[in-house]
Amino acid sequence: MNSIKIRLCSMMFLQFFIWGGWFVTLGTFLSQNLQATAPQTGMAFSTQSWGAIIAPFIVGLIADRFFNAERLLGILHIVGAVLMYFMYQASDFTTFYPLVLGYMLAYMPTLALVNSVSFGQLKQPELEFGQIRVWGTIGWIAAGLVISYAFGWDAQQAIAEGALKNTFLMCAVASLALGLYSFTLPATPPAGRGQQLKLGELLGLDALALLKDRNFALFFLASVLICIPLAFYYQNANPFLTGIGVENATGKMTLGQVSEVLFMLALPVFLNRFGIRWTLLLGMAAWVLRYVLFAYGDAGQGLWLLVIGIALHGICYDFFFVSGQIYTNSKAGVKIRSAAQGLITLATYGIGMLIGFSVAGQITQAYSSAEATDWSSIWLFPAVFAGVVLVLFALIFKNEPLQQTEDKQP
Repeated sequence: MNSIKIRLCSMMFLQFFIWGGWFVTLGTFLSQNLQATAPQTGMAFSTQSWGAIIAPFIVGLIADRFFNAERLLGILHIVGAVLMYFMYQASDFTTFYPLVLGYMLAYMPTLALVNSVSFGQLKQPELEFGQIRVWGTIGWIAAGLVISYAFGWDAQQAIAEGALKNTFLMCAVASLALGLYSFTLPATPPAGRGQQLKLGELLGLDALALLKDRNFALFFLASVLICIPLAFYYQNANPFLTGIGVENATGKMTLGQVSEVLFMLALPVFLNRFGIRWTLLLGMAAWVLRYVLFAYGDAGQGLWLLVIGIALHGICYDFFFVSGQIYTNSKAGVKIRSAAQGLITLATYGIGMLIGFSVAGQITQAYSSAEATDWSSIWLFPAVFAGVVLVLFALIFKNEPLQQTEDKQP
């Protein structure tokens, strides 16, 4: 691996170390440190969705036209480091919320920027990008292992003492490091300088014509709906595990990212053997099974149910969301490929999860009291919801071959 690739791998490692270093334990921090309600927790998590909605404007209006990607990446991470430090100091939700909103508005655009920097330096990105991107997953895993096994911040006693606030300080340091490091990365000039700005391209609206295709319209709707149960996992998994007494919960949750890497390798084989329909259905079925396992698992003899539920993350994510990106790419073709991916991202991480975090907050609040939290009922809601989406999708969606993008060139 040459020096450029090593530098890109380091960039990607830090990018996702930062995200995994505070986002996984956010729900537990909010309830234990700031005494936030479940709806308030949903508000905090929904800042990711607002960031995803705003990100295309920041990248499309600024990075693609006026500034080098690596410079904007550095600026946003330095701003993020400052906001993260103030989040570390926040003592109540009223103070914390505008800070986390500002942070996610700064962070979410950097996900596209690190990709732009990488693609700009790779001679064969379609073959080489995977080698770079996997270091992001390794960074996320490393963050969870550091929290649980190096510092023990998610131990029961440490949580009671408010130690989870230290995750924000750790990520502030990492964000500052990545911000400064970004200015040393190879130059990635704005690719769209001098080109006419089209709002439809920024929002992916140019791809709306794909919704005339019945199969794609069903997939689009299912993608939005499946993000509602997805939000339950991001928002509630860590508070659930720590709340029922699972030791080193954050470290154990990294098993999900390990399985993500493993199932990513199996995805092409499964797509070729069974087709897109069965791949998507398996991904949705994994969500149903995961939440049923969470509903009936516990920290004692039922711990194995929880571990399997966590390990299912690879199937849940890769077999629906990654295969969905491949399916979208196949349907769109070269001309509107970027617009189509932007539309799916807006629909899922933007609209879908925005609704999902709100629903998760309300359901969690409904089954919580000062005495106890009825986690079984909370997890059965997304299980049933995902099951209904699965059945309807299975009845209506027809299998079809994945087409080569060259076939759809104008």
